[in-house]
Amino acid sequence: MTTHSTIARPLILVTSFQPFGGSPVNPTIAIANLLAATTPLIGSHRFLALPVIGGIEPNSAWHAVARMIDTLQPDAVVALGESAKADRIHIETRAVNVRDSRIADNAGLQLRNEVVIAGAPHTHSTTLPTQDMAQACESVGVAVTLSSDAGTFLCNELFFRLLERASGASASAAHHNNFIAGFIHVPQLPEQASQRGGPHMDAHVSARAVHAMLNAVSANRLPKLA
Repeated sequence: MTTHSTIARPLILVTSFQPFGGSPVNPTIAIANLLAATTPLIGSHRFLALPVIGGIEPNSAWHAVARMIDTLQPDAVVALGESAKADRIHIETRAVNVRDSRIADNAGLQLRNEVVIAGAPHTHSTTLPTQDMAQACESVGVAVTLSSDAGTFLCNELFFRLLERASGASASAAHHNNFIAGFIHVPQLPEQASQRGGPHMDAHVSARAVHAMLNAVSANRLPKLA
């Protein structure tokens, strides 16, 4: 098994989500597969597909991410999520301490008007280099915007938990806090839009954008690792 000392730095953990809400696909899975099979990225990357299950139980998305953070000790965590409303890449800038879902997660749980973490701040701001990421995205010809609304479903919950963990405020953060983190929403796929309407983006286009943004994140981390 590869050890931490032999992993090229910076190391970025990239998460995606399994399908949810009745759709058989999720663009983030397609993007991760394309990135893993195409042009190498700066540094090292590990890809993790997450269950669409909230909370902190062993079957939850957060449990899987937290274990991987402890194992890999990444320099950055970039989470990807699907937005059926987005017509471009959304780099999320803020997570809120709210769990309020219009649909149930894949375990059948639908929470309304609850907090993500009791006693935590109402909001956390991303620690990713969002301006550099947006410029990188535009440089490869993909439309992008900075967004301050990541919703209140699992995307936002994961985003908030990541930032709380990275801040060192969480009791579960004992092992590793020295990472930056953030969230990117990508549009749904054309085949999804054909069934439910709304804007869409081809997975290859989204992957090109995410590739450029991940390289921007790595470039931002390089001086800090010297």
